[in-house]
Amino acid sequence: MATAKKRDPEAALALLWGEQGQPTRGPKPSLSAAGIAARAVEIADAEGLEAASMQRMGKEFGVTTMALYRYVPGRAELVELMVDTAMGTPQPVAGIAGGWRPQLAHWARQCWDMYRRHPWILTATAMRRQLMGPNQLAWLDAALGALAGTGLRPAEQHDAFLLVVGHVRNLTQQLTEEDAEAGAEWARLTGAVLERHGDRYPSLTAAVAAGAFAPGGGDPLDFGLERILDGVQALVEERR
Repeated sequence: MATAKKRDPEAALALLWGEQGQPTRGPKPSLSAAGIAARAVEIADAEGLEAASMQRMGKEFGVTTMALYRYVPGRAELVELMVDTAMGTPQPVAGIAGGWRPQLAHWARQCWDMYRRHPWILTATAMRRQLMGPNQLAWLDAALGALAGTGLRPAEQHDAFLLVVGHVRNLTQQLTEEDAEAGAEWARLTGAVLERHGDRYPSLTAAVAAGAFAPGGGDPLDFGLERILDGVQALVEERR
């Protein structure tokens, strides 16, 4: 029985960073890993991550799946390339006036926009540590750069980054899964239940009556981001 080829993390990292050696024998490559990843990103944006399979990419470029392995060793490596390609390079935040807080807020809004353009990245980067390419590291570097002068310990800077990016990812997930029709049905059924049993849940009933669950008109990122930054600012002031 044939066994699956073991993943080579060193080769995968070299591919991400464009450091892999070029073949010295055989015909000149007609494709490139970067070109394959760019087309795969377009497909994932339009149809979802699962649509960008190795078989699909072979068909897109008119080659067999086996021929595609000459450029990308496997699906995991393709997804890693797709993520780094889609993320791109963040805009610099160092020149933004006002210090770390507006700089980190600007970073978060860039991140918010990027995830909404490519929501499949949530799935691609979930559940395990991925190898990180130059663009992914640039995003992390920019966030930590905004926090570098705060006086927070390096581990605290990283924790602050995790809070902010976690908020952005959670909101993106909510919007990706949002279904207006299902939401309206949920509201109708929940309202009917509370009409019959509202006395058992007085706080919830009062909140619903006051419009706590009504769709908001503001930026969904604002409230949570500002509260996170308030907490980070309190810690910064404590350290000073």
